[in-house]
Formats: sequence, C-alpha cells, structure tokens
Amino acid sequence: MIKKISSTANPEVKEYIKLLRKSNARKQSEYFLVEGVREIDIAIRNNYLIKKIIYNPTLINFDKVKKYVKGKTECIETTNNVYKKISYRSSTEGLIALVEKKNHNIDTLKIKNRSPLILILDGIEKPGNIGALLRTSDAANIDAVFIINQKTDLYNANIIRSSIGCLFSNNIILTTAEETIEFLKKNNIKIFSSFLKASRKYQEINYNDGCAIVLGSEDKGISKKWIDGSDELIYIPMQGHIDSLNVSNSGAIIIYEAKRQRNFK
Repeated sequence: MIKKISSTANPEVKEYIKLLRKSNARKQSEYFLVEGVREIDIAIRNNYLIKKIIYNPTLINFDKVKKYVKGKTECIETTNNVYKKISYRSSTEGLIALVEKKNHNIDTLKIKNRSPLILILDGIEKPGNIGALLRTSDAANIDAVFIINQKTDLYNANIIRSSIGCLFSNNIILTTAEETIEFLKKNNIKIFSSFLKASRKYQEINYNDGCAIVLGSEDKGISKKWIDGSDELIYIPMQGHIDSLNVSNSGAIIIYEAKRQRNFK
C-alpha cells in the first residue's frame, strides 16, 4: 500500500528536512536520506537497508519505483511542494530513500588482501573533497578508507552526491589516529603521509607491500601524530606558483601511482 503525503507541515516531512539539513539530527538518528536512482542502487548493492522509498509521481513513473518496495520497505508518494522540501538537488530524478546507517567501527573491518592499500583522511572538512576521494577510492578498489579527526558528518548530502554513491561501496572506518596507527603497525602496513615539507617524492616510494596513504586537510595538513608515526613523508612536486594541489587531486595522483606499481591488480 502506498502512503501519500501532501502537506509540508506533516511531522514526517519535518523529520526528513532535519535529516537533510542538520548533522546533529543525522547523528542522533539511525537513518539518513539518499537521493537519486544511481545512489540508491549502489546503496542496495552494498547491503544498506532501505527503510522507506519516497517518490514524486510527476518526476518518476511508479513502474520504476516499485522494484525498490520489497519486504518491509514503506512506499510514500509526495507532491511537488513536499518533494522540494526534502530534496537536496536542484535537478532530481524524483526518488529519495530513507536508509539505515551501518556500523563503521574498526572492529567491523575485514581485509582479504594480503598487501592492502588503505586511504586515511585526517581532518578533511569539505564534503566535496571527501566525496571525490571516496569516488577515487572506489575506482581504484581501495581496501579500506579510514576517516579520522572527523570534521564532517559521513552522511552529509554533499558527500553522497559528490561521491556519486561511492560512500556506500567503500569499506569506511570512523576512528581515531591512535587506534588507526596501532592497527597499521600491528598488521605491518607501512604509512606514507603527504606532507609539504617532506623530502621524498611520491613516485620514489614502493607501494607494492601493504601500505596506507595519509592525506590531511588543505589548511592544516596532517596532524603531528602522522608526522611522527609515518614510515615516509612524501610530497608531489609543484612546478608553478602554488605549493600544493587540492587534496582530492593529490589523493588521486598518489593512489594511482600505487595502483600503477601494482599493475592495477
């Protein structure tokens, strides 16, 4: 049975608006919103539980919606006004899902690769940069992404959008620097941290054994824990007037050098 909501004053709609706009609401809830067919499909393929499917019949035909309504998933039809209130994009496909969060604790981490390639994001604030790095991590089939010194809620709508749903396909761990360094050392995973004042160029490093690439925020860089705890501090040579690249570009360059050395295996 399809439930219909036509008023923006509906308490359920107000709750969706909070989940969309307020990080505190997302942190306190077991759920978050995902907008777009591709993003919802990737979430489902990666075993995220869809609690509710919300659609606008003027934007999407129900024949394309009904495949998502399985088991206990509730289906909600909205008007244009309601949909605009709970959607993030200016142009949209008319489909939003209420999705259950996953546990991202380090004790859930399972790595099958004997020589894993791990990405560590230290205090990166901009959702667009996090999303772009998650997209690169998916493309390169990174074994795990650790997000530490977290500045932005993982389920921020802009992270989901800029990652084009790759937030769901990555093996993401939310933890601390101390716990991460302990895990890496215990598993003999080398730590290579991007640092402006480093003496080793990124392409001089051997990435074939298990290793972690650490990226810091654009304004502060990596924290002292990583400067002290790294096996090597590395940098990307700059040949123009600026001293660094956008962190998402830097990450892509280093990650794909590691993949190149591994023959993209």
